[in-house]
Amino acid sequence: MMNERLGEALRLLGLDPTAARVYRALLDLAPAPLDVIATASDAAPGEFPAAYATLVDAGLASAPGADGEVVAPVPPTAGLEILARHRAAEVEESRIAVAGAFESFRRQRLAAYNDDLVEVVTGDAVGPRIRRAWASAREQIRQFESPPYVLLADATHDALATLARGVTQRVVYSRESLAHPGRLTEVIEPCVMAGEQARVLPSVPVKLVIIDDAYALVSLSIQEADVHNSMLVVQPCGLLSALIALFEQSWRAAVPFQGHTTRPGGLPPADRRLLWLLAGGADDEVIARELGISRRTLFRRLQTLMARLGAANRFQMALQAQRNGWL
Repeated sequence: MMNERLGEALRLLGLDPTAARVYRALLDLAPAPLDVIATASDAAPGEFPAAYATLVDAGLASAPGADGEVVAPVPPTAGLEILARHRAAEVEESRIAVAGAFESFRRQRLAAYNDDLVEVVTGDAVGPRIRRAWASAREQIRQFESPPYVLLADATHDALATLARGVTQRVVYSRESLAHPGRLTEVIEPCVMAGEQARVLPSVPVKLVIIDDAYALVSLSIQEADVHNSMLVVQPCGLLSALIALFEQSWRAAVPFQGHTTRPGGLPPADRRLLWLLAGGADDEVIARELGISRRTLFRRLQTLMARLGAANRFQMALQAQRNGWL
């Protein structure tokens, strides 16, 4: 069983079956003369020299002397790193080749056929398609986010994993997102703290996810029915360009939800969170609920913050907080 797993591991690193057999024989018998290794590997006489040379070039085996002296495996750390890099480069070249071939195919068909530019996904296929989209992102994800929400297990985990891979995430939330029970504390804030760039608008024009500049997912959700069971997958075309432009325009108009500054002037975390919610457009009821306080306590905190900032009203308080780097 160990030999089978080792053979598969070596294959995944790019070694052919003969080289893998020679390496296993080397591990079983070394240090040993080269001809003993050749016999134990069951490699054909004409195949063994090339297979052993492959191991030497990969940094997995010692080079034999002119007289066929004893050989042995060498510590594989450096060799495995080289093999892994070569394999990764080959996979990337394959990815580019397949993507290029499909793009060529698409362009050749585009003049006569347009039915592949927009795909409709419905029902149980929606969730898996969304998860595949997030996993496929390489550079950035742009998103309009608002209710209704599809019940997708591990969606927050997927978003955090995407951020951990170094993918930029820019999300414009609607005010309804902040007010939706549990959404702020369970989804939005964990992603923001992990590096997501979040902004807020009173409303967003559509539920949208743009993966790199490659394609977009557009929800066909029905607000009144509180369902999310169909969406469009938009491939590169004029519609995708328009969706990208719509997002960028909305992003510029939206209010940042959270800054990246430390707590200036000893501002308590709860007060800074209060300011974030206020700047994001959340109403008093939502802010009090998310902070776990009564509306009366909320009013007292607001009065204290306004006095500290020398503001006569909430609008002036928001301006002063932004000037002080609290937002």
